[in-house]
Amino acid sequence: MSPLDRVLSYVDDSAEQMIADLLPVLRQPSISATGEGIRECAEMLARLLTDEGIEAQIVETAGHPVVVGRTADVVDAPRLLVYGHYDVQPADPLEDWATPPFEPTIRDGRIYGRGSGDNKGQFFAQLMGYRAWRAVAGNAPINLTFVLDGEEECGSEHLPDFARANPDLVAADVAYLSDGPVDDSGSYRVVLGVRGILALELRTSGASRDYHSGHLGNLLPNPAWELVEALHTMRASDGRILIDGFFDGVQEPDAATRDAVAALPIDLPAFFRDHGVDRLAPLPEAGFHERLMFQPTLNISGLQAGYAGQGSKTIIPNTAVARLDIRLVVDQDPADIYRKVCRHLERHAPGVTVRQLGGGVRPSRTPVNHPAVDLIRDAVERATGETPLVLPSTGGTLPDYVFTEIAGLPLVKVPYANADEANHAPNENLELARFVSGVRIAAAVYDAMARFT
Repeated sequence: MSPLDRVLSYVDDSAEQMIADLLPVLRQPSISATGEGIRECAEMLARLLTDEGIEAQIVETAGHPVVVGRTADVVDAPRLLVYGHYDVQPADPLEDWATPPFEPTIRDGRIYGRGSGDNKGQFFAQLMGYRAWRAVAGNAPINLTFVLDGEEECGSEHLPDFARANPDLVAADVAYLSDGPVDDSGSYRVVLGVRGILALELRTSGASRDYHSGHLGNLLPNPAWELVEALHTMRASDGRILIDGFFDGVQEPDAATRDAVAALPIDLPAFFRDHGVDRLAPLPEAGFHERLMFQPTLNISGLQAGYAGQGSKTIIPNTAVARLDIRLVVDQDPADIYRKVCRHLERHAPGVTVRQLGGGVRPSRTPVNHPAVDLIRDAVERATGETPLVLPSTGGTLPDYVFTEIAGLPLVKVPYANADEANHAPNENLELARFVSGVRIAAAVYDAMARFT
């Protein structure tokens, strides 16, 4: 029996204890939006890493701290940086939880609790993969650095500064993380990129207060109409984004990336049925997966103007506000796109003011043909008996660029959570079988990456 086979056997035999050891971590609140429990959770994780034989430290930032752990050195072995985040979303609305969010509960083969899937359960699986190697072989066959972020759920605002200030702590050969769900089909995914994000607020103002729409209609400017007309200048009805220079520098995917996308499954009727729609959003000349991976978005996430309550209130509102989020693809920069949005509105809607919300997150993508990709894909197959899907990117946003751009590392992600994990929602959960499988995958990845050159 190979060392990895013995490690995988240990994982299966020890799964019940590993699940029990996860419960205290889930029980500890760590809500980055409010700061509740963040310091206590960071200290708990530092103790936990130390108990697993890992040298741990809490690194302060201008926001919430980063917890870093480094394993005992394996001479001449590569170093894998394992990223995760210990902060969680607020649990509201509490009344929609079947059991309290910070009292983890096991039922029907799942563990329910805030952070179970996003992301405590997943990074804990990475740690348990190391425990298994240490128990069986005394150490993993690779050097590991664990970087646990306390601000991912509010944009990882200070993680870039952490990486720039501590280049020795993010020095590695490859970065690896597990966040998000498996494919809707149940297949595991090897994910190589994310879109970036820029969040904006657009605001228009009119009279000093709301006015009667009959008495002063056609005389007073209506900020709601001005805002609607401004938005219409930014996107055509066929989905094309009309902001000058928006696509400058965006590169078409290479042949290997296109081939990987072509191999991905899609069941459009099931997609429509599951999401209660009968069509896709308008967008010219783009397939299903290409829309998520290679096309930016211009999304209206909120609109507010006037009165929309019961009955009718005939007013000319004095303000109108829109919230936008723009998902960015590789070679787009949030700061550059923000400037272009401002110039566009100055030209087409000078009465609209623009405010950036947060610092923005850059997109990231690791090449499909990077040698780490095959090693990790084979490790997932070894651990699960299934061939995973390879996704050049997903539509969401994570701070991957901190590692791919600032630290200069290739980054590969393998999500462990079930597709219906309900992350960010009430009754967040993680299938116990998925957790154990995640531990097996982590152990196999550590084995495979020891051969990385």
